[in-house]
Amino acid sequence: MSANPPTWLKSVATRVESRLSEFLQDEQDRWSALDGDLNAPLGELTRLVAAGGKRLRPAFCYLAFVGVGGDENSKQLLDTQAALELLHASALLHDDIIDGSLTRRGEPTSHTRYIAKHLDSKWAGEARRFGEGAVILIGDLAFVYADQLMTGVNSMTAKVWNEMRIEVNIGQYLDLLGSAQRERNLNKAERVCRYKSGKYTVERPLHLGATLAAPEQADVLLEQLSNFGLPLGDAFQMRDDVLGAFGDTSSSLTGKPIGDDLREGKPTPLLAMACERATVAQREVLDRVGAPQISHQEVSDIQQVIIETGALDALETKISMFVEQSINAVSKSSLDESSKSRLIELAEFVASRKN
Repeated sequence: MSANPPTWLKSVATRVESRLSEFLQDEQDRWSALDGDLNAPLGELTRLVAAGGKRLRPAFCYLAFVGVGGDENSKQLLDTQAALELLHASALLHDDIIDGSLTRRGEPTSHTRYIAKHLDSKWAGEARRFGEGAVILIGDLAFVYADQLMTGVNSMTAKVWNEMRIEVNIGQYLDLLGSAQRERNLNKAERVCRYKSGKYTVERPLHLGATLAAPEQADVLLEQLSNFGLPLGDAFQMRDDVLGAFGDTSSSLTGKPIGDDLREGKPTPLLAMACERATVAQREVLDRVGAPQISHQEVSDIQQVIIETGALDALETKISMFVEQSINAVSKSSLDESSKSRLIELAEFVASRKN
């Protein structure tokens, strides 16, 4: 499997980025004309959206759309792709506050930027409350803008869109609860994995693209695309879990501190599998996951136990199995051959990526 993105992915990303830039610039100009202070929040949303990202969700949407005969130059397709990126931005802004994350894509997170601005400006009140409050509102703006771009889609696509937005919030809540309860149950961890990320990264963008182009074929297409999208979405999030626990030795690829998920106590399948296999002594080390003020050495000890229990190897095997299952499913689908081939490329990339 290739850890490098497919070459065609860049052209898809470029079109989406251009549409997002145009849309957000119009909004920034509009609201800055009302009050110059509104330039900053809209500028921060623009900065986050432009800061990087793989644009996987727009790519899956695109391949399903053209795979069932849709015109790749469709304005409605482009707006739907842009909406997916704004929904993702909203989730990232809120997620970084929930997790207390300091970096995103190798840069300071939005709420830490606003906290610093408050402190530097010597404004009244508590800097943390201001920074987090401002960015919750920016995330809400992104959520509303995503909806705005979906105006005019057919009823089947609108139904998929609404269900996806609910699923994202359900998954985030289960993730938050699992961290608080120090959940180590594998079934629950896999449920969190699917709902907080897997479904809205792969399955639902595929559904959006297919129903946008061929709503009359939804009964057949949605099942076919779920057979591909659900296992691949699980593989995507499981790869994220590996990166969150181990990452790159310098964190330059992941853009986050090494072992971030271990510090936050995320209820991941990787951790659940390690706990299932751990000896009493190893379980004592794993119990440090999510504890306050966890040291670099403790993170290293936890990583070593995860490896020693065989959990990392077992998860890698599971990821490979899910990718194979997805590839078999898309090969049997009714999408055109070009889209099938590109979906297979994308499947291999998302499961083996390094960031």
